[in-house]
Amino acid sequence: MEKKYIIDTQENKEFMNSITENLLSFGHKFPSPGGSSYYLGDDGTPWTDRPRECWITCRMAHVYSIGTLLGHKGASELASAAINGLKNELKDTKNGGWFPGIRADGSILPTKQCYAHAFVILASSSACVAGIPGARELLTDALETYDRFFWNEEEGLACDTWNTEFTECDSYRGINANMHTVEAFLAAADVTGDEKYRVRAGRIAAKVVEWAKNNSWRIPEHFTKDWVADLECNKDRPDDPFKPYGATPGHGIEWARLIAQWTTSSLDKEDPKYTEYISACENLFNRAIEDAWNADGALGICYTTDWDGKPVVHDRMHWTLAEAINTSAVLYRLTADKKYADNYAEFMEYLDNTVLDHKNGSWFHQLDANNKLLETVWPGKSDIYHALQASLIPYKPVNVSICPACK
Repeated sequence: MEKKYIIDTQENKEFMNSITENLLSFGHKFPSPGGSSYYLGDDGTPWTDRPRECWITCRMAHVYSIGTLLGHKGASELASAAINGLKNELKDTKNGGWFPGIRADGSILPTKQCYAHAFVILASSSACVAGIPGARELLTDALETYDRFFWNEEEGLACDTWNTEFTECDSYRGINANMHTVEAFLAAADVTGDEKYRVRAGRIAAKVVEWAKNNSWRIPEHFTKDWVADLECNKDRPDDPFKPYGATPGHGIEWARLIAQWTTSSLDKEDPKYTEYISACENLFNRAIEDAWNADGALGICYTTDWDGKPVVHDRMHWTLAEAINTSAVLYRLTADKKYADNYAEFMEYLDNTVLDHKNGSWFHQLDANNKLLETVWPGKSDIYHALQASLIPYKPVNVSICPACK
């Protein structure tokens, strides 16, 4: 195993630094004239015929806020452009909140999505840390909007989708939006000092741990309005980019990292619940890796499995590998178990040999079961959020959100 794949070697740190710089350079062309983010193609050229989506704009505001703190040339201007897009053309000044996106012809995508609104909180929190003008006002607006429409204090969970006017709430409830809500709430708590958001993140995490524990550590993704798991949801559309059928191992991995962040930022090590939650993080990660890593005869993490852990969609998504790199490093920091360092090295080797695009930059976003480029779910390279975080989180404190950790 080459030293550059092994955690805590100088070679690995240098390798990660080179990935960070490559990614930040790759994404420079994202801003539209109004600031909302174009979807990026294979070489970083904007695909101007696709909608300019809120969640991608938020991710770019977030990553270039990080880039600002890292001293990347031009990052502050890029973060400012994205924040401008969120404050203006993506903002619904009539009904409140943020549009999901803007089509190429200037028309608005319908509905109001919890997923996108969680990312507005993350983006504005990070932009506050980076000192981007207008970020504090945007964060205040984002939190007020989220609290009013998405957070359910009684349930300790968030709903998923409203109509554009915020008059009708869809009956679907989802874990993906709640996962990014945890990420956003932890960032908001770190940036504002308002600990109610960390408490809320813990309430969501507790629910997810309970559901996963009762389901062999495979997290149910889709629920009814009353939070009854719908394990057959989208069985006819198993590779849906946001609501796939079955278990999503990448989400089990990502949840493990976020729960570890909440645990280490909220509980003393002497608290029995600390050990309980870190054990849950290990169970989530280990179940996902056992089910999906190299599960079909080739390297990579399968996108989805059925409820017995058998792969359903064999495609390899770049974000899943990014989260595996993050979480293996986090668990190694917390447990000192060499097993996680070994996992990390395997993931880094696979990244370098297969998923990094050494010609055009960034990471290939979707590969098939034979690790050949596939563009059925994620054509091009929409943004750099997951990949950039994976180049940084392994060497940052576990208990702090990534942007504040880069100060």
